[in-house]
Amino acid sequence: QVQLVESGGGLVQPGGSLRLSCAASGNIFSIYAMGWYRQTPGKQRELVAIITINGGTNYADFVKGRFTISRDNAKNTVYLQMNSLKPEDTAVYYCHAVKTTGYDYWGPGTQVTVSS
Repeated sequence: QVQLVESGGGLVQPGGSLRLSCAASGNIFSIYAMGWYRQTPGKQRELVAIITINGGTNYADFVKGRFTISRDNAKNTVYLQMNSLKPEDTAVYYCHAVKTTGYDYWGPGTQVTVSS
């Protein structure tokens, strides 16, 4: 089992920044990629950004140029730096990890609210 714990969510004004963190623990061997998804009520969960063990990244078009995903392998932690936040970025953000075996894991989520 892999445990994922997100932190760093909160309330921020439009144009502001937040940094989310996701710490992985447990049987973290063979984790190939970690990423962030988000979900709002009534909508499907959507990919925000993903980073592989080799450092390769992929972003949703709606965050390109504003969000940056990074990872600290020594701390088993993935970060999402979110800049120029917009009200439409308001969502619950979930950390996700996938192993080379195909097994995947989710964190409980952290709320991000962008509002003046």
